[in-house]
Amino acid sequence: MSSTNSKPPLRQDTKLAHAGRDPLAFHGFVNPPVVHASTVLYPDTKTMVTGAQTYSYARRGNPTTDSLEGAMKEIEGAAGVKIANSGLNAIALAILSCVKSGDHILIVDTAYGPTRHFADTVLPGIGVSVTFYDPKIGADIKTLFQENTTAVFTEAPGSLTFEMQDVPAIAAEARAIGATVLMDNTWASPIYCQPLSMGVDLSIQAGTKYLVGHSDAMLGTVAASERAWEKLDAFCGAMGCHVAPDDIYLGLRGLRTLSVRLERHQRNTLAVLGWLKDQPNIDRIRYPGLESDPGHALWKRDFSGASGLCAFDFSESTTQEQAYAFLDALTLYGLGYSWGGFESLAIPVRLKGGRTATPVNLDRQSVRLHIGLEDPEDLIADLDQALTKAFG
Repeated sequence: MSSTNSKPPLRQDTKLAHAGRDPLAFHGFVNPPVVHASTVLYPDTKTMVTGAQTYSYARRGNPTTDSLEGAMKEIEGAAGVKIANSGLNAIALAILSCVKSGDHILIVDTAYGPTRHFADTVLPGIGVSVTFYDPKIGADIKTLFQENTTAVFTEAPGSLTFEMQDVPAIAAEARAIGATVLMDNTWASPIYCQPLSMGVDLSIQAGTKYLVGHSDAMLGTVAASERAWEKLDAFCGAMGCHVAPDDIYLGLRGLRTLSVRLERHQRNTLAVLGWLKDQPNIDRIRYPGLESDPGHALWKRDFSGASGLCAFDFSESTTQEQAYAFLDALTLYGLGYSWGGFESLAIPVRLKGGRTATPVNLDRQSVRLHIGLEDPEDLIADLDQALTKAFG
């Protein structure tokens, strides 16, 4: 018989509504306060010199930051969480917390473009060597290990081209040599994928996307396992990392409706792609949530849902002029980078210089879509008229 004091584990949607909140600590208000502060005062000298106080300086934490970090810690199942200024900032902090001069890191070839830029420009300057690897490598990642390999970076699905990775297999091999495993989990968020449960040490997401969800703030999060937390916490403290409380609060606001929004994004995306796949000028749909996708089996095993980000290839004979005419004819899909907000977006896929370990057809015309929260019938109609204008 269980103890009457024990609490049953909460399901994910309940965590989203309650994690990081303590109304009784803030006079009963449902949401935590937005604390604008720098200096923190002490009641006496002894308290000051011994550090016997919860807060010492705003850069080292305040109630607003603690609320979001605490909520993400519970949702990710992490030993600790740090908040960053953007998704790229979170990626950089996570990588730098586990590599040093003389080390070697493996990074998936289909990583987010700015991740590759960071790896190509910053890491060599501090003496860290980088090898990009094929996302389909799985357990054979061990063939690329060097004596100084200390980290392996994964991202699933891959940026722009949406290849899936066998993250548990890669993590098992990396951990066998003591390497830190990182994963960019922005596409699924911790709602649809739990990287730490798959052997990942540092789970990263661009909170700018689905966490904030309204295209009005930039954030990043890094959730750490027990073995990675101490280094991450120390490194972020030494770097003076701090995010403005207003942006933190917008992340907390978005967190409460994350599951509801992702459900709609997924439903709308499946409806739109169900129509798009049958159009005459469309070749391949890139979305692991579809049974036709090459990575579907891995997605089904490791993920519990799919988001609103996808891509498609035009038929092989499509010219760049036709692809751009299609994009320019769209009226409900904005032409803009980023994604994860309420609105639908589209961009041309450009891979030149973005792949070195995997083959790529630079002449194939492709488009990345973010399917927003609009009515899917309207989104389909917009695609239909744009295809008609581009192809006749």
